[in-house]
Amino acid sequence: MTDETAPESTTHFGYQTVPEAEKAGRVRGVFSSVASRYDVMNDLMSGGIHRLWKDAMMDWLAPRPGQRLLDVAGGTGDIAFRFLRRAGDATATVLDLTTPMLEEGRKRAEAEALSDRLDWVTGDAMALPFDDASFDVYTISFGIRNVTRPEVALSEAFRVLRPGGRLMVLEFSRVPVPMLQKAYDLYSFNVIPRMGQAVTGDRDSYQYLVESIRRFPDQETFLAMVRAAGFGNAAYRNLSMGVACLHSGWKL
Repeated sequence: MTDETAPESTTHFGYQTVPEAEKAGRVRGVFSSVASRYDVMNDLMSGGIHRLWKDAMMDWLAPRPGQRLLDVAGGTGDIAFRFLRRAGDATATVLDLTTPMLEEGRKRAEAEALSDRLDWVTGDAMALPFDDASFDVYTISFGIRNVTRPEVALSEAFRVLRPGGRLMVLEFSRVPVPMLQKAYDLYSFNVIPRMGQAVTGDRDSYQYLVESIRRFPDQETFLAMVRAAGFGNAAYRNLSMGVACLHSGWKL
């Protein structure tokens, strides 16, 4: 018998508190709204630096021929394309909650050139539609902070990786110097939502994205979450003084 008076579980959506059951739909709405201009906005918001962060991710990951990649929250394919260009005859599956993001990825020239090694799947990071031990590498880039329960996504990552498999997470993080963090906050909250309005016609989605960055755990806290999910040899590297951070772990 269930307790109908039990309080509904809640989570954060930016600075709002919402029922857990609503978050995925809200996130889907955000990315559906901005999908067609998502790549343009990434370049504008970061001054193109996100490309260097993703290249740094590949440098540390060191893709190898024959590997099978799962890129979760892979959106328009940035990580998968980089992986496949470096990894010879490897294959990649891009999974995203938002079908319009995947559709934008399919339109890119790289997608056509790599179509025989690339799959696109609509799905949820917390309930991956794949068998255990299916992949050699799991990546998620600027996506795990949008997951309702990141710890569940990490457990799913561990499940679908083969023994010896590698997890790598690229996400915004914390700048350890207070004055620099203050300057970063001023830019984020005052410029990015206005830029989103001008480029995509959607200020609210970019206000949420800025807020979601501030709600995400810091480097050490997230490292502990990676370890708690079962990953060994877990470590992280700050990028651009902690504006972004790479976390790595192995299924030993």
